[in-house]
Amino acid sequence: MSFPWAKNYEPQQPLMKWLDDRLPLPRLVYNAVGAGYPVPRNLNYFWNFGVLAGVALVIQIVTGIVLAMHYAANAGVAFNSVEHIMRDVNAGWLIRYAHMNGASMFFIVVYLHIFRGLYYGSYKAPREMVWLLGVVIFLLMMATAFMGYVLPWGQMSFWGAQVITGFFSAIPAVGEPIRVWLLGGFAPDNAALNRFFSLHYLLPFVIAGVIILHIWALHIPGSSNPTGIEVKDEQDTVPFHPYYTAKDGVGVGVFLLLFTVLTFFSPNLLGHADNYIAANPLSTPAHIVPEWYFWPFYAILRAFTFNFLWIDAKLWGVIAMFAAIALLFFLPWLDSSPVKSSNYRPLNRIFFWLLVLDVFVLGYCGKSPAEQPYVILSQLASIYYFAHFLIILPIISRIERPLPMPNSITESVLAKHADAPSAATA
Repeated sequence: MSFPWAKNYEPQQPLMKWLDDRLPLPRLVYNAVGAGYPVPRNLNYFWNFGVLAGVALVIQIVTGIVLAMHYAANAGVAFNSVEHIMRDVNAGWLIRYAHMNGASMFFIVVYLHIFRGLYYGSYKAPREMVWLLGVVIFLLMMATAFMGYVLPWGQMSFWGAQVITGFFSAIPAVGEPIRVWLLGGFAPDNAALNRFFSLHYLLPFVIAGVIILHIWALHIPGSSNPTGIEVKDEQDTVPFHPYYTAKDGVGVGVFLLLFTVLTFFSPNLLGHADNYIAANPLSTPAHIVPEWYFWPFYAILRAFTFNFLWIDAKLWGVIAMFAAIALLFFLPWLDSSPVKSSNYRPLNRIFFWLLVLDVFVLGYCGKSPAEQPYVILSQLASIYYFAHFLIILPIISRIERPLPMPNSITESVLAKHADAPSAATA
């Protein structure tokens, strides 16, 4: 959004004037994250997670490049090359643990970013493209993380690749040829490891490119805010710098503190012990599970235990797993309520928290063995997940009575601060 009151970039030094005339990079930064970009004055700390996701991506790229200098993408030595990094490379253990836990921290902040968007209606017009690009980033993250999990070539790496790529064989007629084409053979081996390594190295840079588009699309309508009310005048905004650079700085500090504690004190908390056993195609682990950030989707995948119509149960699981993510692309049109923020939508707020609980239940079922009662629980949770987006959300967006909303962002801020002294007095 073009704000007529935004402060223009005016270089003072001769060198900066010369640079601005020929390569206006400082102007771009100033207008993107500086005083030239006014944002709503009422953003809370839930708006930090976009920046934190960017910090996590930088950590992953930097540590990943260093790891790639020492890693060997060969089935015969891949596992030992990771052990070499851990034991022989200077600070190799730190780089490896930072990369491994950085992936988990990346998914944590992205999941919080997504649920913040769901709660405050950040997917609604005029920010549909911001949301759609965000879902594309999420899909690219999942692909990158899956291929990265294969690279250590431990038991979970090998059998995870075997199981996940095996689901392509559920596609009638062309499924098995697609699986063989993806793996470069009938089972994960050198060809698959080389392909996954190449793509795992490439995709973070693709993610960075889509993030640039994501931010670009955000700057056109401007940032959303907790009220869901659009900016009306200068009073509703403050410059991004220094107000939100300082606020984001606090968030980055807390993020790095938690990340450091996880990396130094419990680096294997979110991993699986079986991945410290070298891959053995002749020994299947008792319980094959993906990384924790895939658990909800893995539960949906395993929820189908019987054939329905002419479609095999295995194929139904694959369709449902991909549909669970594809649904997010249609969310801006499934929710037709004119009110964005759940702060003013009491019915939607209740069902939002039920969705959060449902996702946690799916995650718990995804990490549990494929036996009762986890199977029936995952089936019920999967039914609710799809019902929330396809049935509940469209209905409540039509029948819900929103709460009275303030006329402007400034009015909501002033009302909040006016209530604080009265509450303290009481």
